[in-house]
Amino acid sequence: MTAAAPTRPLRAYPWVLLALLVLAQICYPLTEGSTRARLTVATVVLGYLLSVGHALLSRGPRTALALVALATGGGFAIEALGVATGFPFGSYDYSGQLGPKLAGVPLIIPLAWTWMAWPAWLVATRIIGGGTARGWWRWPARIGLATIGLATWDLFLDPQMVAEGHWVWRDATPALPGLAGIPVSNYLGWLLFAVLVMTALRPLAGSAVLDTDAHDRPMYALYLWTYASSVLAHAVFLDLPASALWGGVGMAVIAVPLAVTLLRSRHQPDDTPITAPTRADVTA
Repeated sequence: MTAAAPTRPLRAYPWVLLALLVLAQICYPLTEGSTRARLTVATVVLGYLLSVGHALLSRGPRTALALVALATGGGFAIEALGVATGFPFGSYDYSGQLGPKLAGVPLIIPLAWTWMAWPAWLVATRIIGGGTARGWWRWPARIGLATIGLATWDLFLDPQMVAEGHWVWRDATPALPGLAGIPVSNYLGWLLFAVLVMTALRPLAGSAVLDTDAHDRPMYALYLWTYASSVLAHAVFLDLPASALWGGVGMAVIAVPLAVTLLRSRHQPDDTPITAPTRADVTA
């Protein structure tokens, strides 16, 4: 089953939200204190609406519900487990700066997981080749790349949020060089949850659609913007050079191949045939 192509006004929805998200993130270094905390919450909400809305418009209700159930519901569950037991991220506590909590977890946190899980999945699919690639290796490669695409984002996220005092670890050792205050177990926990989400999402992510790039370009732009803006912000505006380096190298594993793939596709001959996805493409 192929999702119907959204109408022109609905196709503008992801681009409008992406523009608002970019504006909010540009304003972030210019604010401080409670204003910055509120802007953080607003940014996450925009990112959540962008990703879930795109999943709904491009793949249909089934995919959007799967994304919410797995990334939002699963994100809350694993965060509640982490706060209560210290597994799998390490022992940590959230401050009260990010709004209301449930089971010790700010309600905004599961939205952040969802925000970046969806573009990470689509980017991995684009790099692997979507419906043009063949072979048994295609689905594990997608899961692996999507896992890396989501987990490496935390090399930017956690240092930034810890610096703002939004959460703190009780025991932050051992830590990556230059990233004091965040244990290595946190990044291993991100890898664990990311691979679980991507594995579960694969059969539920909906079918490919004709001219997939046209529908998914806002998500590619979101991923590349997140990468480039995070490197710049951490290196120049937030005085976080170590996370600029770690995140810049880690997220580049996905961001650079994506950029290369998109640039190559722009130089393909205009008469390159576009074929509709087959049933095997949908299930792989």
